Amino acid sequence: MASESGESNMDREMILADFQACTGIDNIAEAITLLELNNWDLVAAINGVIPQENGILQSNFSSEASQAGMFGPPSQSEAADAAAGGAVPTPSSSSLSSSPPSSSTSAFCPVNSASSASSSSSSSSRQIVERQPRMLNFRVEYRQRTVDLVLEEGSTVGEIKTILETELAVPVSKMQLKGWKSGDVSDTTVMRSLHLPKNNSLYVLTPEIASTAGTSTSKNSGLQESLNQNFLLVISHREAQRDYSLNFPGSKTIQEVKRNVSDLTNIPVRHQQWDGWPASASDDSMTLAVSGITFPCHHLSVCRRSSAANSQEPTEECADVHMVSDSDADDFEDASEFGVDDSEMFGLGSSTCRKAPMMPENSENEADALLHFSAEFSSRYGETHPMFFIGTLEAASQEAFYGKARDRKLLAIYLHNDDSVLSNVFCSQMMCADSIVAYLSQNFITWAWDVTKEANKARLLTMCTRHFGSVVTQTIRTYKTDQFPLLLIVMGKRTSNEVLNVIQGNTTVDELMMRLMGAMEIFTAQQLEDIKDEDEREIRETVKREQDEAYRVSLEADRKKREAQEKEEAEQNRLERKRKEQEDEKEAIRLSLEHSLPIEPDEDSAEQISKLRVRTPSGEFLERRFLSSCKLQVLFDFVASKGFPFEEFKLLTTFPRKNITQLDPGADLLEAKLFPQETLFLEAKE
Repeated sequence: MASESGESNMDREMILADFQACTGIDNIAEAITLLELNNWDLVAAINGVIPQENGILQSNFSSEASQAGMFGPPSQSEAADAAAGGAVPTPSSSSLSSSPPSSSTSAFCPVNSASSASSSSSSSSRQIVERQPRMLNFRVEYRQRTVDLVLEEGSTVGEIKTILETELAVPVSKMQLKGWKSGDVSDTTVMRSLHLPKNNSLYVLTPEIASTAGTSTSKNSGLQESLNQNFLLVISHREAQRDYSLNFPGSKTIQEVKRNVSDLTNIPVRHQQWDGWPASASDDSMTLAVSGITFPCHHLSVCRRSSAANSQEPTEECADVHMVSDSDADDFEDASEFGVDDSEMFGLGSSTCRKAPMMPENSENEADALLHFSAEFSSRYGETHPMFFIGTLEAASQEAFYGKARDRKLLAIYLHNDDSVLSNVFCSQMMCADSIVAYLSQNFITWAWDVTKEANKARLLTMCTRHFGSVVTQTIRTYKTDQFPLLLIVMGKRTSNEVLNVIQGNTTVDELMMRLMGAMEIFTAQQLEDIKDEDEREIRETVKREQDEAYRVSLEADRKKREAQEKEEAEQNRLERKRKEQEDEKEAIRLSLEHSLPIEPDEDSAEQISKLRVRTPSGEFLERRFLSSCKLQVLFDFVASKGFPFEEFKLLTTFPRKNITQLDPGADLLEAKLFPQETLFLEAKE
């Protein structure tokens, strides 16, 4: 067992050494991780880092010279094939092609002009075709924050935590990533083994980190809220007659604002004369949140302080430069190759001041870093240059790819390196050319980053891994310093973002324009399809909205009809109840009157009897005997007890016609001359 374990370790050490030699990855931990993901299969691991087509397409250089821009650096391709045991054809050298790249061009294989010029035209070359990995979308929630991530299916859980550590400022050791459908997983688990869907939702728990919400006072909460707010400062540069609209967080100090404005206006802080700061902003170390400026927008103006002492201090401006370039003096030796002198290439002229870096190292805010980059670029090469997007790479991607199809653009990512001898020539002659500036401004969202410092380069690679995958990251990592600057042309697709082209610094204005136009042709074809799909989708949604509206109107009409019907039925029921109540009341009165009538006398009674017949409106006769001494009220009550109340009917004699109901109810029948018998008839009152 011990000998077998030793042999296994020895084999893995050989595999690790071969893998590092083939891929150029010097980080041992990273190389071991990639090999473990592929179960120490050398060929599979190399193919994962350097994607290849299963077959190799052979073609003569003389007939394929226009496709020279499709081939990557030969060292990686040869190394990958050597590891796989295949024969490696040596790629031919050629001048850079000016033809636009076709749609079959590899997205991640940039132009390589460093190959030997002595290779013959009969040499064969090959085209490496990219295999698109499956990408997974993650939405991670932590307290009041939400982080969106896009990673390859072959990534591990630990890689997600590493990215979250940067975004959330939470150590991996104190982070618990929850929400996996298969339960808790280890950091080394490969996400492919979890069989995850395209979109996933996770959440982070930090039981060892107590939440501070609710423990601070209302005053501290208000201050913290102000520190997190963004203030828009509209700064007017009076000499240049130009306005700058700058966003700063409330945590920025006044001194930092003045330094940023110094980069934009070339006015040193000590020579700045300001108008518009409130009286409470007496100390430059104060933050904007407590300075008393107006939220969310505050207007300021700045100009150069007029002083005779300024002309006596020609070298003091150099003191305001906080960082200097790392360019070596050896870079000057190559300047003559491009037909420019040293002063033009490095922007030094007769000044003895060393230039400031394009981007400060370890900047916490990407927008601040890009603001500094834009200002320094303008200072070195003039105001005529592409308008750089000020914001995160994610925000630039959103601006370029995720609007309406008609408004989408390509994303141009410019990667600058001050240590490269090509940087100044590329910036001054290519990036500042009027035709290039106009074409980029019209068709591209241009985002820039400085990779001169290792910390900034590492941060860029992390961002590229998050948004474009590890293939793009590895492609950028393979470029050497003297191959910079780079211009990556990125196109947004439905499933993932695709890098159409990588343009190196050793190019010409015409070739750069042709490469941009070629990328634009590919993008336009895709955009037309997207516009068609979007229009069809909008038509379907419009029809659906119209149908929904018609259905809603129909439901509303049915509802109103039903309400009217229910209201009518309720009114009928109310009238019916009222009528019934009236009938019940009349019936109760009738019964009461019937019970109150005196007993009908017998015919052989000794008292005088009056026999009365009453004809109803229906033709029926009501007959009853009454004592002649009975009052008329008794007669009226008798008629009412039969359903003919005194209020609704009148009692009339036949001849002569006389209305009995108008007589005194207290008079007796004898006085009313209704004795010994009489026939009366009822008639409804008008």
